[in-house]
Amino acid sequence: MCGAAAATESTRCEHCGARLATVACPSCFGMMFLGQQFCPHCGAKAARKDSSEPAKPEPCPRCRTNMEAAVIGGSNVRECPKCEGIWMDADTLRQICADREKQAAVLGMPTQLPSNEGVEIEKQIRYLPCPVCEDLMNRVNFANFSNVIVDVCRQHGTWFDRDELRRIIEFIRGGGLDKARAREKENLESDRRLARADRLPVGQGLPPMFDDDSYHGAVSAVAEVLFHLLR
Repeated sequence: MCGAAAATESTRCEHCGARLATVACPSCFGMMFLGQQFCPHCGAKAARKDSSEPAKPEPCPRCRTNMEAAVIGGSNVRECPKCEGIWMDADTLRQICADREKQAAVLGMPTQLPSNEGVEIEKQIRYLPCPVCEDLMNRVNFANFSNVIVDVCRQHGTWFDRDELRRIIEFIRGGGLDKARAREKENLESDRRLARADRLPVGQGLPPMFDDDSYHGAVSAVAEVLFHLLR
C-alpha cells in the first residue's frame, strides 16, 4: 500500500495499517510473507495450497470471519484470513505432534524448552465457540505446562490463535512432551504413595516417605511454632 518496510513478525503495516499477506510455514506453522521461499523462523521451504475440496463455511471462533480451507505441508487446516488463527481437527493435530517429535529425535534437536518472554498475555479472557457445533470450548494449557493456552472442543478440534501453534511446535522440538510425560509419571507415583498412606491402619507405622526421626522432628517443629504463637 505505502511501500514502508515491515518486520517479519508483523501482520499489518505500522504506517498505513494495511494487512500484510502472510501464510503459515508447513514445518513450524510460524507466519511468513506470501512469496517467501523459506520460513524466517525455521528455514523450511514454503508449501501451502488452497484445498480443492468444497467445504462447509465455518466462522472463525475469534473474529467470526469465514475461515479458508488450506493444505499446509500435507495437513488439512482452516485458516482465518483476518486474525490468522488456525483450526484443525484432533487427528491432524495428533499426527503433527507425532511427526515433530520424531523429527526432533532423529535430528537431535536441542532439549532446551523455548522461553515465553515477550509473549503477550491475554488480559480479557473469553471462551470461544467451536466453529462446528457452536458450543463454548475449554481453555487448556497444552501438555499441562507449555504455557500455551489453546481452545479445545473435544469432539471437533482445536483452535490456535496466531503464533500459538508455532510455539507448541517449538515446545515439542525442545523435548516438552517427554518432560510432560515424566512429570505426569511423578504425579501418579506421588498420588499412589498418598493413597497407600491413607489406607494404613492406626498404629501400623508411618507412610514410607517418612521415617521416625523425620516424623518426630516435624512434630517438634510444629509444636515450637504453636508455642511461640500462643505466648
